[in-house]
Amino acid sequence: MKLIPAIDLRHGKVVRLEQGDDARKTVYGEDPAAVLAAYGAAGVDLVHVVDLDAAFGEAPQRAVLAALASTPDAPAIEVGGGLRDASAVAWALEEAGAARVILGSMVLRDPEGFAAIARRHPGQVVPALEAKGGELRDAGWQRASRETPEAAARRLLGLPCPAVLVTDIGRDGLLGGPNLDFARAIARWSGIPAILSGGVHSLDDLVAARAVPEIGAAIVGKALYDGRFTVADALAACAGSTDSKTGEGR
Repeated sequence: MKLIPAIDLRHGKVVRLEQGDDARKTVYGEDPAAVLAAYGAAGVDLVHVVDLDAAFGEAPQRAVLAALASTPDAPAIEVGGGLRDASAVAWALEEAGAARVILGSMVLRDPEGFAAIARRHPGQVVPALEAKGGELRDAGWQRASRETPEAAARRLLGLPCPAVLVTDIGRDGLLGGPNLDFARAIARWSGIPAILSGGVHSLDDLVAARAVPEIGAAIVGKALYDGRFTVADALAACAGSTDSKTGEGR
């Protein structure tokens, strides 16, 4: 299972939100490039970068994203947040140089458009299904959808997507443990490996996720920033080469 650390950008700073709420924000750094470089030095090869400004409908942080994607000797990045049309996706992949993009709102609002983009960029487009209390959300998690998670997931069958990002919003940023059952269900319905997101707070969580065949990666943010475990311990847990207890509470 792959470890994918998260960098959430708000006005150029590295932050984490609780349950996607901008009013419950913690700033963890002023220099996103330094954070990205540190992950690379620790052995990470892919980092999840979210433009929260764009997700909330503000001007996208394109200069910051392009700088991150071109940082020398840094991990590759996958970019999400506010990418709502084909031109934005093309910019992220072809101009900025991101390895892949995360699309959420388009999966629900324009499924045909999403499918066309996924086919145009095979292996580089990751759909995101994010839910709170079993209800799918989009627009930076602010708007509820009437579609069920199962129906949305089944529309992804057969698309050339490398993974599907699955977030339990109710657990995001709260360190309460991830929702493995939700990730497993989305992966089975879609036929695409799940990226687990939301709630990871211990190495035990990563070990448990690794035991679920449908989960191919886990995004970790707040637990790493708060020092609950090291990147090295997380990588080892994802690889199955460490005791899950060794990093607990660090």
